[in-house]
Parts: sequence; structure tokens; C-alpha cells
Amino acid sequence: MKKLTYILCLLSGMAWSQHHSKLVAEVNTETKVVNVVQELTFHNTSKDTLSYIVLNDWNQAYQNKSTPLAQRFSDEFDRSFHLAKDKERGGTENITVIDKNQSILSWERDDNFPDVIQIRLKEKLLPNQKAAFRLTYSIKVPADKFTGFGYGENGKMNLKNCFLTPSRYENGAFVKNSNLNLDDVSNALSDFDLSLKIPNHLVVDSDLNELRKETIGEQNLYVLSGKNRLLLNLFIDENREFAVYKNEHIAVVSNLRDARLTDIQRAIVIDKIVNYTAENLGPYPHEKITVSQNDYDRNPFYGLNQLPNFISPFPDEFMFEIQFLKTYLNNYLHTTLQLDPRKDTWIFDGIQVYTMMKYIEEFHPQTKMMGSVAKMKMLRGYNLVSLDFNGQYSYFYMLMARKNLDQPLGAPKNTLIKFNEKIASKYRSGLSLKYLDSYLDNNVVQNSILQFLDLNKNKQTNRHDFESLLTKNSPKEITWFFDKIINSRDIIDFKFDKVTKTKDSISFSLKNKTETNVPIPIYGVKGKNTVFKKWIDVFPKDSVFTVPRNEAEKIVINYKNEVPEFNLRNNWQSLRGFRLNSRPIKFIFFKDLEDPNYNQIVYIPTLEYNLYDGLLPGIRFHNKTILDKPFNFDVNPTISTQTKSLSGKANFMVNQFNRESNLYSIRYQLNGHYLHYAPDAYYTKVNPMVFLRFRPDDFRDNKKEMVSFKYIMIDREKSIFTNDENTENYKVFNAKYYNGKTEITKHYNCLADFQLSKSFGKIATEVQYRKLFDNSRQLNLRWFAGTFLYNNNISTFFDFALDRPTDYLFEYDYLGRSETTGLFSQQLLPSDGFFKSMLETRTANQWMTTLNASTNIWNWIEVYGDIGMIKNKNTAEKLVYDSGIRLNLVTDYFELYFPVYSSNGWEIGEKNYGERIRFIVTFNPDTLISLFTRKWF
Repeated sequence: MKKLTYILCLLSGMAWSQHHSKLVAEVNTETKVVNVVQELTFHNTSKDTLSYIVLNDWNQAYQNKSTPLAQRFSDEFDRSFHLAKDKERGGTENITVIDKNQSILSWERDDNFPDVIQIRLKEKLLPNQKAAFRLTYSIKVPADKFTGFGYGENGKMNLKNCFLTPSRYENGAFVKNSNLNLDDVSNALSDFDLSLKIPNHLVVDSDLNELRKETIGEQNLYVLSGKNRLLLNLFIDENREFAVYKNEHIAVVSNLRDARLTDIQRAIVIDKIVNYTAENLGPYPHEKITVSQNDYDRNPFYGLNQLPNFISPFPDEFMFEIQFLKTYLNNYLHTTLQLDPRKDTWIFDGIQVYTMMKYIEEFHPQTKMMGSVAKMKMLRGYNLVSLDFNGQYSYFYMLMARKNLDQPLGAPKNTLIKFNEKIASKYRSGLSLKYLDSYLDNNVVQNSILQFLDLNKNKQTNRHDFESLLTKNSPKEITWFFDKIINSRDIIDFKFDKVTKTKDSISFSLKNKTETNVPIPIYGVKGKNTVFKKWIDVFPKDSVFTVPRNEAEKIVINYKNEVPEFNLRNNWQSLRGFRLNSRPIKFIFFKDLEDPNYNQIVYIPTLEYNLYDGLLPGIRFHNKTILDKPFNFDVNPTISTQTKSLSGKANFMVNQFNRESNLYSIRYQLNGHYLHYAPDAYYTKVNPMVFLRFRPDDFRDNKKEMVSFKYIMIDREKSIFTNDENTENYKVFNAKYYNGKTEITKHYNCLADFQLSKSFGKIATEVQYRKLFDNSRQLNLRWFAGTFLYNNNISTFFDFALDRPTDYLFEYDYLGRSETTGLFSQQLLPSDGFFKSMLETRTANQWMTTLNASTNIWNWIEVYGDIGMIKNKNTAEKLVYDSGIRLNLVTDYFELYFPVYSSNGWEIGEKNYGERIRFIVTFNPDTLISLFTRKWF
């Protein structure tokens, strides 16, 4: 019966096809070029008369450094494409188009979409008519180091979306999308017949059916064919690294391997997943499907992919099972759903993750998020360890929601922040379908998915088709699901307002904190057992709900986390005792997931260092969990090994997020330090602050805008090692405005700084600009200007500094802030004048303006030059300058400066030259982590 259903499915799919491409392609592995002759039959299945057609040419995205793909790389801080050699880039060249009358047709590229071509027709194409074209072109294959697609070593090639293919047509227009490395090409359905010629030492694997293979001279000829295809994959290599796994449904062509599994073990896992998918999504409509290692590497199961093999907490078979399941489902859906994958990405993601969650529930219900780590007795108290495997999906979504960075599920894929695109939105899509399934019950969602996949075998679809099926099949009204869950970023947060109980019943009212009206489940719990469950989906004002108690000991909102709720910490009420909301304190040794049943306090040993305190062992207490909280405290008492005395620091912070405003974050903060600033003297700093952060409507925009207000109170003990008389104690009001945008190819920022104190007032501005040109030459410019409004100080302590600010606000990460000689005195910070040479006059008590510039001469070796004017009281303006060599190893994180010539004269030949070398180094963990996470958020 299953075989009959599968055959009927194939036959019904074959009855409807739009276009046909007959291709002859010859691969030259030396030049990395594929020469193509293509006979295209275009079928106008729309109701419109066409005067032009559009073909996707996504290989053209690799053509130069100004394409949308190149800009995407720059946005995500990927330098590889911009710094690549021209021969490593790709493109489509020498395109000619001839119609059936042998007339040469003109074609053009859209300025906004350079990787699609538009062919002007000499005769209009009426509805249901066909037109034949002959195309010739050369595909310059890019290196695979950019995206995993392209050429590798020894003739290896992974080709996808490289041929000219008709674009999707809907709503009276062709869909034009540029290649942004998102695997979301909008192809129309096509039949392919491909004759592929490759050198005879190479082999080909593909998801097309292999009709014939023969060797002709020094070439192998492969004849491949496929009907009703959205995508076409070709894998060319010296050795056949792909294995073929067949069962009654399909032939799986895969090189996704785990060396620790035998071929039989892999075959059993693959058969299990193929059968499960066929049962839950329907039989695959083609004879073959490819599942490659590159497919998985581009979209891994995040978390598992970070674990080295030797510490994996999961069995080898489970690891392979999850990797194959995720990749197989992804490829299955993208080759069967005739949706626009950019516009309707939530449906792909939702069905994939929903199916994965159901698979885990059926085959691995006891598996935990951390695998076998959950069996370690010393870690059993941690929520991170005890969380069920499927529980992680909710927390990954909440990670972004708590940062106010989540986005609507229905948003186009190209508008999503990378973390949302790869993880958070993908997971929440699956959670949302699971939520709807739990609410509706009776397999309404599962049946709707099956019907939708069946619908895609016969027609092009969109999100409205899926929504219509869900609505039609639902016994309840579900408009809220699309309005509040899919098409908005409204958050969900319920809490109990009033709870009363008797021996036999419970009465309660709910407070909808965010006013997002969606159904919510209420549970009665006794021990670990559920004694009742009730869905609340209508919320009349002042409503009181009454349910049988059934011996429940506590009543819980969303007990099984079916609803993707913003805050689970306010979801329960005890039905025993009088302090219904009290949570005991729980001390934990490292940062954990949020536990709604406890107030968690993390304690962890710390070890820091500065020159004056020496080693600073201590214990840090804080309430931070993996998810951000509205209120955080962080207290870190330490002992100075140098002075054998107590020191430390503390920080208290309140976050206020505005969901619908460009002013998206307000942070109120109070911190304090008690540390040495000199060998014999402590400083105490108390600093209340307010930060206002703004963002553009486009969450992907790397622009950052911030206003901060601080009041810094400093109390310094006197020291015989400093000459700053009458500056031990002072207070400074500081207001700053920052506006900047950072990408790989371009960076700018503007900073305005206003400071007011009893003894001085000053204003300053700083502008930075960095540009990476197409010839890989980089220019760095920085301009600084500052002036005192008034200055009653005799000391230079508060002066503008030409090369090393005193850091009287104690904000910089100086390793030795009071040092005037030795290695620590050579540390630089990009502030004030930012000169690298130590000149005779190093400060200004009236005004200063400087210009810093550098450019690279080879790779990370640069030349720099600084010039400026400084003015001190009772002296004339003075011109100053310096120059030298800069080793820009990691910009703003680790740099070295070697002075050559300055206002002092030639420096490179002077004795003690090593003392003139300056360096920038960052050891702050948060700053270092941002270097790796900036492309994700």
C-alpha cells in the first residue's frame, strides 16, 4: 500500500511543471570554469502576458566586492571575501540568448539585484504559452571557503544554484532576490536534463537521476535528469565520498559521516529517519535526495556543533541521528515546498523544528539537553543539566527576547539578525506550531502540515495557503496565532493575580502583564504529577476562574512550557502555607538557566591582577543567569596579595526595555571600586549612571547610538608616588553622546563628551573613520578636539593628554595606571590626542586638536602619522607630530606601535628604543567576547 501511495504521488507531481532546461555543461578544473549550453523552454503558467522573463543567476553574487552578498559578508564581519584574490571570486560571463527565430535577445541586470538577469522578449508571451531559448554562458566557480559552495582542492566542486534558472512568478511579477548566503533562492519549478562533462579522474554525485555514464577520451560524461525540481545539487570529487542508502521510499545520497559509526549503524539511523519523515510529512516526491556534510555545517544543530568529539555527552549514534535528522528535514522541505523561502521562512523552520521535537518525544523522551552530564551527581541541581532536550528551544528564543532583539516570525529571512535567522526565530517557529498543536489537540496541526505538503505537489503556494488550512481544520478560533505569534513580536507574560482555595476547589484570576491575548494553560501539580490542566482562552475583565482542586499542592501557569512565554518566574503559587510567593535562595557554582522555583545566587572564585594590588583572589557573588534579567547585582570582594588588605568592586543594574521604540534600552547602574591606584594608596569610586540606547528600525543595521549620564565620585588616598596635589577627592558630572556604525569595509563613529566639576569644565569631540578599499588598502582616520570651559587646577591631572590620559574617571583598562616608566607606562588607549611618541609637552590645559592617520603597506603592517596643535596657558600654540610603523594584529584589541620620526627628531636610532614602543592590549573578558559575538547580534 505504501509503495502504491508513493507511485501515485510521483505521478501526480509529474503532471504539473512550469519549465524545462536541457543543459550541456563542461567542467574545466584548471580554470575553475563551467561552460554551459542551455536550451530553456519557458512555460507561462500565469494569467498575465509577459514581455520579459527573469532568471536567477546567483553565481554572479561572487563577482566583486560591491554585490549584496559582499555587503552581507561585511555586515557580519567576515573579511575573507573582501581580501580574497580575484581568481577566487566567481561570476557568470559571456551570456548570449537566442530565441526560436535565431534572433539575439537583449538582457540586463537590475541595479538592485545584480544576480538576476532580465531577458526582453521580441514577442509577448501569452498565458499558457511556451517560449524556447538557447543560452550560452560561462560559470566562473568561486572558492568554497566563502560559503562552502564552489571549488576546493584537487578538482573538488560543490555546485548549487549556479545555472540560470527561471525565477518564481506570483502576484503579477517575478520574485527578485539577491544571493545573501541564506539558502533561499526563489526558483520556479523546472525539469532538468543535464549532460555533464568532467575530467575522467573525477566522479559526480547529485540529487538528479543518473541515466547514463560513459568515458569519452579524457572525459567522463554523466547524463542526469530530474522532474519538477526547485534545486539542483552537484558534487564533483576525485573519490566517491558519498554513500547511497536505499529503502522503499527513497535513495539517500550522503557524505554526512561519523567515523565512530559503522556503515550498518548509519544505515539503520537513516532508514529510521526516512521512514519517520515519510509517515509524518508524506513520501518524498523524488527518487533521490542529497544530504551533505556542507549542508549540515551551514546549518548545524547549535550547541552540539560546539562540542569536541572527545567530550561529547551524547552517544555517537545519537549525535549522528540528530545531525542527519536536522539536515534531512531541511533538504526535504526546501526541495518540496513551493513557497518563497525568503518571505515565508517561518513555515520551513516551523515544520522542521516541530517535526524534530516530535521525533525526540517519540524516540528519546528521557534525553536531557546536556546528555550524560545530567547523570553526574554534583551537577544534578542545575537547571541547565536537568532540562529536557526539547526544553532548549524555548531558552534559545528567550535569549534574544530578554535582550529585546527578537523579531517577528513572519519577517523576511534577509531582515533577521544572524542569531535569529540561524537559531532563535527558527526554534520559536517550531515552538509556536507545538503550542498551537497542544492548544487544538486532535492532531490538527499535524494533519494540516500533511495537507499542505500534499498541496505543494500540485501548485505553487504561499503562507496564506498554510494559514487557510490551519484555520479550516481548527475547531477553535485561531486568528490570535497569526496576529500575535507569527506577525508580531509581542511577548507573552501571565501571572496569578488572586488565588483562593478550599479543600475541593481553587479560584484564581490572571494578570496579563503584556496584554497579549493568547490561550494559556493552567496546571494543578501534586509532587511531580499533573492533577488537572485547563486552557484559558477568554479573558473578560475581572474574571475569576474556578477549577476542581484534585489535591493539587500548587497551581502553575504554563507548567510544561508549551507557550513561548517571556518570564516563567512568576508562574506558580503554592497552595500550602501562607507565603505563597516566597522562593528560597539557591547558591550555585556557575551560571545556570533561570529556575522559576528559586532565587539563584552564583558564587565563583575569581583571580585578577594589577600592578599595585598584585594578584587579587576573591569570590564573586551575582544573580546573572544565561537569560538577561531586569535587575542584576554583582559583588566581588577580593584580597590584595601585595598589601594583604581587602579590596573589591560591586555593580548594581536595572534594565528597562522598550519594545516598540527606537529608544529600545534604558539602563540604570550603580557601581563602585575599591582598589589601589598607586603602590601605597587606594582609590574609592562610586558611580551612578544612566545609559540610553537607540537603534534603527532595521535590526540588522550595525549602527549604534547612545547617550550616557554619569556622576563619578572619587576618593583617593594620598600617595608619595604621584604629584597630583589637591586632587585626591573630586566629583565629575559626565555626559556623552555616541553615534557609530561598524562593518568590515567601513567604520565611523562620532563621540561628544561634556565634563563638569568644581575645578574644571571641558568639552571634547572625536570622529573616527576607517575604510577598506577594493584594492585591500585600508585607511584609518581619527580627529580629536577638546577645550576647557574653565580650569582652576595647577596640576596636569585633568588636562587633555597627548599620548596617555591620566584616567581620572577610572574607566580605562590600564594595567598600571600611575606608571611613568617601565613596560606598563607604554600602554596606549585610543583617547584624547592618541599620539604614540612621548613628546616634551604631553598635556594641554587650555585646548588640543589632533589628527591620527594610518594605512597598511602589507597585510597587517601599517604606517601611521599624527599631527596636532596644543595650547597651554601662558604659552603659544604648539605644532606637534609623530610617525612610525603600526602592527595592527587585531584592531582595537592588540596593536603595536614603533615610533620612527616625531617632534623629538629621529627616534628609531635612539638608545633605549624599546621603552618608546607602545602597545594596545585588551584583557577585559566582555570586550574580548564581543570580538567573536558581534556578527551574531
